[in-house]
Amino acid sequence: MEIPALDVRDQVALVTGAARGIGRSLAVGLAHYGADVAVADLPGSMAEAEEVAAEVRSLGRRSVAVPVDVRDLGRIDGMVAQTVAALGRIDILVNNAGVQVAKPALEVTEADWDAVLDVDLKGVFFCSQRVGRVMKEQGRGSIVSIASQNGVIGYYNRAAYCSAKAGVVNLTRVLALEWAPYGIRVNAVGPTFVRTALGEQTLSNPEFRRDILSRIPLGRVAEPEEIIGAVVFLASPAASMVTGQTLLVDGGWTAQ
Repeated sequence: MEIPALDVRDQVALVTGAARGIGRSLAVGLAHYGADVAVADLPGSMAEAEEVAAEVRSLGRRSVAVPVDVRDLGRIDGMVAQTVAALGRIDILVNNAGVQVAKPALEVTEADWDAVLDVDLKGVFFCSQRVGRVMKEQGRGSIVSIASQNGVIGYYNRAAYCSAKAGVVNLTRVLALEWAPYGIRVNAVGPTFVRTALGEQTLSNPEFRRDILSRIPLGRVAEPEEIIGAVVFLASPAASMVTGQTLLVDGGWTAQ
């Protein structure tokens, strides 16, 4: 009996929002597990994206930094084309790019709503669609979207964010059903609050931090590196029978 490998050796991964935070950790983590990596981020973040690509190359893997704005279908098409041209194919897509606007629901503007939904849900769909077309031609592929625990629960002052992430959770199910015949698996990862530079700005509020920690049985927020294992597992042959699922990395928050 052959044991499926828990690695992504010699696969090509494309990670959006990879210049910093969780995305950076995922790009480098995938390289540690054997993948070549396209590091995608906003055109204004290419210097940082190239630093991540250089770190990937230092691990002996191929890498390229590619610009994208996931709100712009033309730029998504360009990202996909540049990745295929540079690395030959796309075996893994990690939809990581995301934003949030933390406001009470009564104060959310149309612009706030559109800013979050356009990146966190529309962007995930069209990146998946465009890369899905490549994967269909290849006859295989794995898509992993970074959702959130807030895709399955509610939390204060995050009406747009919770709505978008809930959309990602159910979109994951739909795409898994439609694309299974093409050998494409589609899953999501739902982290709790993560200690990134952006996250620290939020967690610097003592009252907010106390509330968050009181809801996490493990008693702390996640580190970006702690999201790597879930993504690598879902992208790897070890998860070859897993599709349409959201794996929560939440320290036990949703177990209560």
